Amino acid sequence: MELELIDPGSRQLVRGASEILAEMGNGHEGGKHPKAKAEFLQSTVELITGICSTVREARADLQASLDELRTYTEPRGLSLMCSGSHPFTDPATQEITDDPRYVRLLEQMQWPARQMQIFGIHVHVGVRSGEKAIAMVNALSGYIPEFLALSASSPYWMGHDTGLASCRTKVFEGLPTAGPPWQLNGWSQFERFMDTLIAAQTIATIREVWWDIRPHPGFGTVELRICDGLPTLQEVAVMAALSQCLVRRFDMLIDRGYTLPIPDAWIVRENKWRAARHGLDASIIVDEKGTTRPLRDTISELVEELMPIAKRLDCAEELHGAFEILERGASYTRQREVVNAGGSLPDVVDSLIEELRTNQPMSRPQIEAVAAP
Repeated sequence: MELELIDPGSRQLVRGASEILAEMGNGHEGGKHPKAKAEFLQSTVELITGICSTVREARADLQASLDELRTYTEPRGLSLMCSGSHPFTDPATQEITDDPRYVRLLEQMQWPARQMQIFGIHVHVGVRSGEKAIAMVNALSGYIPEFLALSASSPYWMGHDTGLASCRTKVFEGLPTAGPPWQLNGWSQFERFMDTLIAAQTIATIREVWWDIRPHPGFGTVELRICDGLPTLQEVAVMAALSQCLVRRFDMLIDRGYTLPIPDAWIVRENKWRAARHGLDASIIVDEKGTTRPLRDTISELVEELMPIAKRLDCAEELHGAFEILERGASYTRQREVVNAGGSLPDVVDSLIEELRTNQPMSRPQIEAVAAP
């Protein structure tokens, strides 16, 4: 979970991660906190969980780290929020973390890297073999619009409404190894692909392949990286539950001898664009004939189909939260409601800070109160 450090006066992104993380690391092995990490920007702290069996356990793990982080940010007068983009801070003002990996990335990528003032949620789900992981990455790419629309939280960029539900998606795709995953026929082809990229010095490690969904050999997981940053742990839990249930369903299908579907690459990219543009109000392509269906309907059906699996995994309550997002509106909708009620972009920041603090999406009356002069 990538968190933004905010100056409560200006509501701008501000530096401070290195000092905070150095303090948090005191007393830990190597001077590094096991669940709080540096990111590309000095205005970002990344929180990670340990290995968890249930979504509820993962949420509690994140909550504990978030509570600890606040004990270091609040004495410094800093606020925390999580969203796909900051509504108005200029990326050119941001300080890059002094780490050889990030310095090299900036040198290689230049302008696209300087735009990476974006924040996301990454979910790792354990998978029992490399072959299964590749099959699941292929199949999961067909669900990118569902993940993206439910999590979209980046309508604003550098003080302007982009007209998108998720501008983070389009900014991230400026990097050459980002975007939907390449569809591969097995683990050996994946290894050859990675070897080629490393030999050609396109990447140094697999960590620099920023696909929306990727295998993570070091962890033995499939990593879903599609989601924008989410303002509440309640919404983070929804995306974790959806991730775990889908991977579990695919695992069972493979074990029963089924071949997982591989969606057409052009449909994957078109549907991702539709979700980035229109969010929950998108219609997506569901077959090669060009038939479309409302994304709200496909999300509802998917959640209903996965509910028996969710009950076995003890995350039915969290998965059901997808219906609450459909009813109340995803973060991009709530942010625009602040502005439509007469509020400013600093008011949008205030609403995001409050949602993380209370762990509750703001109601419309609460948004009107925030937007009031």
